[in-house]
Amino acid sequence: MSQPHAVLAENPQKEARTANWVAFIICTALLFDGYDLVIYGTVLPGLLADAGQIGAFDAVTAGLLGSWALIGVLVGSLVCGAIGDFFGRRRLMLLGIAWFSVGMFATAFATSVPAFGALRFATGLGLGIVIASAGATMAEFAPAGRRQFYNAIVYSGIPAGGVLASVLGILFLDSIGWRGLFIIGSLPLVILLPIAWRKLPESPRWLLSRGREQEALAAAQRTGVPLIEERVILQAGAAPLKSGFAAVFSRQFAVAAVLLGMMSFCGLLLTYGLNTWLPKIMEGYGYGRTYSLFFPLALNLGAVAGGLLASRLADKNGPQRVIAATFALATISLALMTFSFPLPLLFAFIALAGVGTLGTQVLIYGFQSNYFTTNARAAGVAWCASVGRLGGVLGPIIGGWLAAAGIGGSTAFYIYGAVALVGGLVTVLVPRQRKLEEAGHQVEELVEGRTEDSLPAVQLK
Repeated sequence: MSQPHAVLAENPQKEARTANWVAFIICTALLFDGYDLVIYGTVLPGLLADAGQIGAFDAVTAGLLGSWALIGVLVGSLVCGAIGDFFGRRRLMLLGIAWFSVGMFATAFATSVPAFGALRFATGLGLGIVIASAGATMAEFAPAGRRQFYNAIVYSGIPAGGVLASVLGILFLDSIGWRGLFIIGSLPLVILLPIAWRKLPESPRWLLSRGREQEALAAAQRTGVPLIEERVILQAGAAPLKSGFAAVFSRQFAVAAVLLGMMSFCGLLLTYGLNTWLPKIMEGYGYGRTYSLFFPLALNLGAVAGGLLASRLADKNGPQRVIAATFALATISLALMTFSFPLPLLFAFIALAGVGTLGTQVLIYGFQSNYFTTNARAAGVAWCASVGRLGGVLGPIIGGWLAAAGIGGSTAFYIYGAVALVGGLVTVLVPRQRKLEEAGHQVEELVEGRTEDSLPAVQLK
């Protein structure tokens, strides 16, 4: 039987310092996921126009090429989900960073359409590992009461990477070409990976959930991460007895897992569809290539600012209602983009669409990460990310079909707006986790009392 003091290792200063390092590392890794997402859409018009780059291909093939990386992400996420709750958070994050960096570097030297697609798939495998590990890792280091905000900071790295890709595309596409832009995407291998090796710890909560109590205590003392909550959840029986995908599809989580996956499906269909095809859609409205490159910039800037603001509301009022509201915002703003508004107003609507699409997906990641218990978290996040990536795969393909059929941009905006509406409806159907909520209230009472004697003892297996 473990003693009460063995899991009460709280140090707010250490906890905040550790959480900030973890957030920085994960956010930077996800920044390059967003960079990878948008850089393809940025260089796509040039690749389509110049067959001397990787060969000639049409709009339908362009959509398929845009989806190959997402298929890789799907596979990588599923693999990570299968082993993540057994293998640990730190090792998978390090592996994912190294893998996608090498993939980006290799893609820069592709000389044919098949090679380009294959390397995009390989890069996606590493990105999938990072994405599936990111939410689970941050959820276990973020201080209580600020988890949505920390998750928003981390996942805002994705639209921030879109901003970086847009800016670098505007500034350097003509001078260093698309190959140079892809080489930039490989920089985490030499810059971020050494920092992550030194500063990214293993999760004490994961160690405790695996029954490695002494290691969990030592990690908690090093990082300042309290283990009170994990212990109360175990005592209250609020976690499934199984781990990994078996826990995700247990009676406790099965219905929610399906609905959360559908939320990600809608969010990522919008995210990847718009980031891939927005420049091309706006060219159809008469805006030249230079103007078109600014539209993804507005979309992603809106997502970063709006996602952070909405996360503070989610911490106070719960993420579910806020996500439903931002999905509704996406539906409205995408419909408004079909009208002939003055350019400044059009940019404003695009920024609002960014809040409702990419910004919503940032909130969805946080909601999913904190919905599952530690023994199901990596698998739960991986499942949701994988279902979501099916939407991400479909998003660019839909755009390619519409472009090949010569259908106007207004139809694309209406289709994407309808997807956002469905996402909002699915969100309100996700069931609440009563036992976890009760455990959370119990933790708050224990922390306020600060008495070790009031902590229930738990037999760890």
